[in-house]
Amino acid sequence: MRLDFDTDGGIGTRATLGVIVLETDETLEPEFARMTDLDGVALYHSRIPMVSEINPDTLSRMARDLPASVRLLPPSLAFDVIGYGCTSASTVIGSENVARAVQSVFPNARVTDPLAAIIAAARGLDAKRLGFITPYVPEVSQQMQSALEQAGFDIGGFGSFEEGNDRVVARITEQAIMAAAVRVASAAPCDALVISCTNLRCLRIIPEIEALTGVAVISSNQALAWHMLRLSGIDDALPAFGRLFSRS
Repeated sequence: MRLDFDTDGGIGTRATLGVIVLETDETLEPEFARMTDLDGVALYHSRIPMVSEINPDTLSRMARDLPASVRLLPPSLAFDVIGYGCTSASTVIGSENVARAVQSVFPNARVTDPLAAIIAAARGLDAKRLGFITPYVPEVSQQMQSALEQAGFDIGGFGSFEEGNDRVVARITEQAIMAAAVRVASAAPCDALVISCTNLRCLRIIPEIEALTGVAVISSNQALAWHMLRLSGIDDALPAFGRLFSRS
């Protein structure tokens, strides 16, 4: 027998979000699942090819693969915001070029990336001077530091794990990240502490770092999720994810 059915507006009654995740990333999806677990918010992922070795050449190659990865998101959906989940590649490729590539497939979607989101987050927190932590090799760290300085921020304390293999980055312990955060924050006064890289496991320890250092923490995944939600009109306060999530 043929059964009757009704239809509705689908899952994303408040917002429909898409995020492009690196092939090598092991951290973004679990952290995003927590931050976007809100009624009426739908989150969809696609993956983009990426080798484990992080350097400017491998990062820049993703520019050509972005449109194909975006096309793997459900074409029937009207995405409110699409995020590109790589901090270092956003710096190398440029946020404007990331947006252009994404909007070549979904022209009506708003677009952000971790670099753009970190800048928006720091401004939202009224931060002028940033402590800065990365896992990157020096050349990549320097490019991102320059991008933040060009956006108008001063960099106080800085430290890097200087690890080029993304698989290793995903296994840096929360305890090591916390110790690094405390060390960098104590090296020089800062208004906020940026912990860069979507593959670093930061989300669970953000409140503890803020309590230990006395300053707001901005991590790549946290900032990207916050920016995507705010751009889509979702203004829910989620204090479990740090001071940033109290800001519009």
